[in-house]
Amino acid sequence: MATIQQLDAVKKISTTGGEYWMARDILSVLGYSSWERLMEAVSRAHNSCKETNVDPSDHFHITVKMVEIGSGAKREVEDWFLTRYACYLIAMNGESSKPEIADAQRYFAIQTRNQELSTQIADENRRLLLRDRVKDGNKKLGSAAKRAGVQRYAVFHDAGYQGLYGMGIVKLKQRKGIAPKEDLYDTAGSSELAANEFRITQTEESLRKKNIRGEFQATEEHRKIGAKVRQTISELGNTLPENLPLAPSIKKLQSARRKALKSKS
Repeated sequence: MATIQQLDAVKKISTTGGEYWMARDILSVLGYSSWERLMEAVSRAHNSCKETNVDPSDHFHITVKMVEIGSGAKREVEDWFLTRYACYLIAMNGESSKPEIADAQRYFAIQTRNQELSTQIADENRRLLLRDRVKDGNKKLGSAAKRAGVQRYAVFHDAGYQGLYGMGIVKLKQRKGIAPKEDLYDTAGSSELAANEFRITQTEESLRKKNIRGEFQATEEHRKIGAKVRQTISELGNTLPENLPLAPSIKKLQSARRKALKSKS
C-alpha cells in the first residue's frame, strides 16, 4: 500500500491534464538503490514499447535537471518524463522479486484499466448524444420534406442511404447483419452516427434554403448530399460507413444504465 500511496504522491499533471512521472521520483519508490539499475528496467521497457509497435517517444522523454551537490554547487543529471504506460512497462520489466515492483505492477494495471473504462464510457456517452441528435435531425428533415411536397417518405429517406452508403436500407442491413425491423442507428458507432447527422442536417438546410419543391427534386437532393458526404469520407481516406463494424446496442446500453441507476437508488 505504501508504494501505491507514494506513486500517487509523486504523480504530476501536465498543462493538458495528462498524468506523468519523473524517473528520479520513482527510483526509491520502486525499491532501486541506484540510478543505473533503474535505467536497466527503463531500457527493457523502452524495447518492449517498440516490440508492441508503439512509438517510445510518445511515452519516454529524456531530459536533464540541475541538482545540488553540496556547498551550494549544482550539476546536471539525467532524468526521464514517463507516461502512465511507460511506468507500467517499467514495472512489468522490473525485478519482480521486489515487493515495491509487485505493488507498482498492480497500481499501473489498475490505473490503465480505469482509463480504458473512462474512455469507453466517454465514447458511449458520445454515441448516446449523437443518436439523440440524429433522431431530432430526422424529425426536422421530415418536416422539411413535407413542406417540399414529399409523400413517399420511405423512398425519400432511402435515397439518403443510397447516397451515403452506396446502397438502400434493405441491402445495407443485410450487409451489416442487422435484422430488418431493427433500427440502423442502434448499432452504429460514433463515426457512422456523425456521418448520418451531417447528411441529415445538410439536407434539411438545403431543402429549406433552396426552397426546393417537388418530391422528385427533394429526393434527388437527399441522394446528392448523401453522396457528397460519402465522397468526403473517401477523399479523407477514412472507412466508408457500410464497412464500419457494428457497435454495442444503444438500447442495451441504456437498459444497463437504467438498471444501474435503479440499483443505486
